[in-house]
Amino acid sequence: MPLALLALAIGAFGIGTTEFVIMGLLPQVGADFGVSVPTAGLLVTGYALGVMIGAPIMTVLGTRISRKNMLMLLMGLFILGNLISAFAPVFAVMLIGRVVASLAHGAFFGIGSVVAAELVAPEKKAGAISMMFTGLTVANVVGVPLGTFVGQSAGWRVTFVIVAALGVLGLAGVAKLVPDLPKPEGVRLRHEVAAFRNVQVVLAMAMTVLGFGGVFAAITYIAPMMTDVGGFAESSVTWLMVVFGLGMVAGNLLGGRYADRSLMPMLYTALGGLALVLLLFTFLASVKAAAVVAVFLIGALGFATVPPLQKRVLDHAHGAPTLASAANIGAFNLGNALAAWLGGTVISAGFGYTAPNAVGAALAAAALVLAVISHRLELRPSQGPASATGHEAAGHSTEAATPASADLASPVSAARR
Repeated sequence: MPLALLALAIGAFGIGTTEFVIMGLLPQVGADFGVSVPTAGLLVTGYALGVMIGAPIMTVLGTRISRKNMLMLLMGLFILGNLISAFAPVFAVMLIGRVVASLAHGAFFGIGSVVAAELVAPEKKAGAISMMFTGLTVANVVGVPLGTFVGQSAGWRVTFVIVAALGVLGLAGVAKLVPDLPKPEGVRLRHEVAAFRNVQVVLAMAMTVLGFGGVFAAITYIAPMMTDVGGFAESSVTWLMVVFGLGMVAGNLLGGRYADRSLMPMLYTALGGLALVLLLFTFLASVKAAAVVAVFLIGALGFATVPPLQKRVLDHAHGAPTLASAANIGAFNLGNALAAWLGGTVISAGFGYTAPNAVGAALAAAALVLAVISHRLELRPSQGPASATGHEAAGHSTEAATPASADLASPVSAARR
């Protein structure tokens, strides 16, 4: 794998840290600004909304400059947003800082996915994407716990200064290591928008919303679930989230590796397994050993869907993948918000803290149904005497042979072939 992927992973690490670290610092932030914890929670909601809105807007603004330069501008925006948060004199200013930082999130992962795919041969694209997303998953294992510890010990402002410094490191890495790949000729905004008319792109995004929504339906309420139902001490929630993060790392790497070999079977396995684990977790949350295993598997199976779904969007975006790729990152956050709302609804209705697991199982199962529909639609035009190629007979995903994959190939990947 090219060294440039390390620079993308560092940027992803910083973004992942700033996205999730605030959850452990809400009491300190609220006390400092004199607002309630629910009000401080707007820092989480504002960030998620900023990702959904910022992903397409920032990608559109970046259509006229090289992807490397756009990645550098996005890291600069990320640094600025975290510095605003770190030195905010009032709560409203910190909220603005969170939104500014979030605007870089979706576009960085969207454009970064395209760049990562261009740096390698076609059969290694999903693995390259997973390498970049490794930064995000490792952030949940290392960055978030350390950031929370620093914030609780030295003050939450110090945490955001450190996160801004990570952004500087990521910016330097992109400037030094990412090659200045030529901007694809003939690609215009209307081409990028036209990708959303492709039913396979829309289905992949819907799978992203539902599949990752299944993960966050459970994880959003993991603290009360584990303390009130599982019998864990409140202090145990921190290491349980580390277990979840380790699962994310493992799932991301395995998802990237096996998606390059056989994408749709990888999706079937991950989504089906996720639905089953969430369903079992609904009834086994009170068994401590089973709960720990379930938390790990939810992270692993949930994030195993990320590289294949991101690659599927790239493959079917017909040579103009940047906006679709960034929008798919926004779809993750839409799934998070939708699942958190549904989980809270069933808890408020009196079904208990384990009910969100059942909601997550239903969402993951719905994503699996969409995956089956998507694959069948993809194979339908190929049925006939001329379609019995050895590639299809071997059971491999057909998207690797689509024209979109060829359009994604950069001079670097072409040379490797």
